[in-house]
Amino acid sequence: MLEVSGLSKKFGGFTAVSEVSFKLQEGEILGLIGPNGSGKSTTFNLIAGLHAPSSGSVRFAGEEIAGLAPAAVCHRGIARTFQIPRPFRKLSLLENVAIAAFYGQNQKISRAKAYAAAADALALVQLPGGADARVEGLGAAGLKKLELARALATQPKLLLADESLGGLDHAEMEQAADMLAMIRREQGITIIWVEHIMGVLMRVVDRCIVLDHGEVIAQGQPVEVAHDPKVIEVYLGTDAAEVQQTVAQRAA
Repeated sequence: MLEVSGLSKKFGGFTAVSEVSFKLQEGEILGLIGPNGSGKSTTFNLIAGLHAPSSGSVRFAGEEIAGLAPAAVCHRGIARTFQIPRPFRKLSLLENVAIAAFYGQNQKISRAKAYAAAADALALVQLPGGADARVEGLGAAGLKKLELARALATQPKLLLADESLGGLDHAEMEQAADMLAMIRREQGITIIWVEHIMGVLMRVVDRCIVLDHGEVIAQGQPVEVAHDPKVIEVYLGTDAAEVQQTVAQRAA
């Protein structure tokens, strides 16, 4: 579905992403992990069209999309969430998501269809779709769900989920991870997930890619990555044993 080849991005003299390459199969959940500043969000931005690459290729469903504007990328079937939700706070939840349905799909749709798509997306993430449901009543978990609903309303084939667990307590994290797994299972949406909470991510993803200083240092199944000496050294550190236990429990 997605093939990234030799992807690099320089900001002046700083190289944020260097020669990143990977392939994504339809139906996978791929974890993109690494320390702060390792290039994860920049890689997302390059795929989603927020930045044009300095070099390299991004092919989606066989089409080169590197350098396309974000709207053009979204219209081809790639949606993303952001680490910090920025909803339209004066609008209802339904209106927030309907805007995504109107402008994120690669077709003109009626108001009725946009609002129906918005209601479906809100129901999928377990948020109320009534006209009186407002943004002001949402906590951190609710805002993350709203961000996800807006992405889903664009009818994506590929979802880029950027730190969906930030600011959540443990129970909310588990619920958010289960929701991503459910979206893949019930909607058939392929997912790339950037996340720092390894214990939760590792029990959901099929494969992981690990970045450090903008370069891929490891990739493979969770059990392989969790035991990779370089990944333990630069990223997992003292959390390695807990992550390895999570992976072992999943395998069992």
